[in-house]
Amino acid sequence: MYAIIETGGKQYRVQEGDTLFIEKIEAAAGETIEFDKVLAVSNGTSLSVGTPFVENAKVEASVIEHGKGRKVIVFKYKSKKDYRKKQGHRQPYTKVKIEKINA
Repeated sequence: MYAIIETGGKQYRVQEGDTLFIEKIEAAAGETIEFDKVLAVSNGTSLSVGTPFVENAKVEASVIEHGKGRKVIVFKYKSKKDYRKKQGHRQPYTKVKIEKINA
């Protein structure tokens, strides 16, 4: 059984027991959260697709930790003009584990 959920402007295909990194959400480590924006649910034989979301479908997950991703370097320059600008960015994330799919 799997589901396709939407969170943080992205879509994820999840199954029970999966761990995934999503955009940071406001929840403490150890809390249980629910994703109610379920786009599709499959139980192996049938697939139900929502318009835009499947009614009465929820995915329960527990928050494992919060963190930051790898550093991305942004380097801007203009040749022959002595203009150089170096900037780094680390995107915050939340690591969650999918506990249950309710369809």
